[in-house]
Amino acid sequence: MHTDTERCVRAVRSKDARFDGWFFTAVLTTGVYCRPSCPVVPPKPENMVFHPSAAACQQAGFRACKRCRPDTSPGSPEWNQRADLVARAMRLIADGVVDREGVPGLAGRLGYSTRQVERQLLAELGAGPLALARAQRSRTARLLIETTDLPMAQIAFAAGFSSIRTFNDTVREVFALAPSELRAARAPKRQGTSTPGALSLRLPFRAPLNPDNLFGHLAATAVPGVEEWRDGSYRRTLRLPYGHGIVALTPEPDHIACRLTLSDLRDLTVAISRCRRLLDLDADPVAIDDQLRTDPVLAPLVDKAPGRRVPRTVDEAEFAVRAVLGQQVSTAAARTHAARLVTAYGEPVEDPEGGLTHLFPAPEALAALDPETLAMPRTRRTTFTTLVRALADGDLHLGVESDWPRTRDRLLALPGFGPWTVDVIAMRALGDPDAFLPTDLGIRRAARELGLPSTPAALTARAGAWRPWRAYAVQYLWATDSHPINFLPV
Repeated sequence: MHTDTERCVRAVRSKDARFDGWFFTAVLTTGVYCRPSCPVVPPKPENMVFHPSAAACQQAGFRACKRCRPDTSPGSPEWNQRADLVARAMRLIADGVVDREGVPGLAGRLGYSTRQVERQLLAELGAGPLALARAQRSRTARLLIETTDLPMAQIAFAAGFSSIRTFNDTVREVFALAPSELRAARAPKRQGTSTPGALSLRLPFRAPLNPDNLFGHLAATAVPGVEEWRDGSYRRTLRLPYGHGIVALTPEPDHIACRLTLSDLRDLTVAISRCRRLLDLDADPVAIDDQLRTDPVLAPLVDKAPGRRVPRTVDEAEFAVRAVLGQQVSTAAARTHAARLVTAYGEPVEDPEGGLTHLFPAPEALAALDPETLAMPRTRRTTFTTLVRALADGDLHLGVESDWPRTRDRLLALPGFGPWTVDVIAMRALGDPDAFLPTDLGIRRAARELGLPSTPAALTARAGAWRPWRAYAVQYLWATDSHPINFLPV
């Protein structure tokens, strides 16, 4: 979008928050870069230059605006609705792969050469993987500086910097303030009870956001010991690259309140990225709802409760296992099966607030179980054991960098994997916004009530008008039912 100067100028002049994260405005006269909704008086058009990423602005010598804080804007929805090389690379960078494995590790996961990855990122985003990772590290550093009392040296390494000097230089360059000045300027801490060692932060999103089906789904399907709904918050354990964590996510009118407790602060960036992905916070609800409203059947559903998101996952392998456990059984039965696996094979963790006890079992642990101990039909046991063995051996990889069509084909080749299982994994684990579930019982029931075709083939043909947002249409169709997944828990 940043190449459409006229459209960008209109967005800046109207201070349209819907475009935050889509592009950034660099102001030639002040040397700062802003989000489109910056509250200051818009500069003259001839003094504005538009960039596709914060990293590109920083590489061009601009510093972040102190008023609108563009480093805290929602991420571009492009990376969650596309499956090409650039989108997959951006999802991996957000997951901290460059900090952990370097650019060669990023390229290796994508199956391309480092030169090809750098060339494509530079062409579309105006910055290479190192610059994009550097911008992410600066955001993490600012978050730690402003929300904790940790020593600066500890913050530097937790944010992913290789040295304190690099940390100091980057913070000064990006924010035009030294780390100590950023800390001195932070807002006073709120009084009240908090968990010792917990980090409290705000996760921004593009309005509107309807929390009912989002948190309702997560709470209704929560696995005891791993997830819970408590005091208006969804809480769960996280398996992270350097350790584990516990997160509490609370819906607020203009943000999601996030409270993180981590065993290793180096996992902060990854934890935030996975929480945003879990709640689909980088979606563009206005564009999605406008497309779905073109169908007269869906329009009343969208108008009644706009801004529905797709509840996703923090661990793709975990969700695939749970999808198999949920085949042809009720939500309660699927939770029971998963809870038994957690108790027997999950890794115990300490929860300062109580209630959460384990990480969900890793595929390696599940691959070692005795199939005869599984209380399910023999054919589903075969499906389960084949899946966890493929995940444990690395024959099947489910991750943010997954190629959606190729992964679908790989899943369909496994015994017991039909269209419903593959599509629900594509929708909630892989993040495909166009995944559709025409064979789902709830979708077929909703279709009959709304006068839509109820057979899978006819409904799929009818849903062609909803593309590329059929996964969101699923959320609106599910919402016609009284199932607990559609309601925010009391």
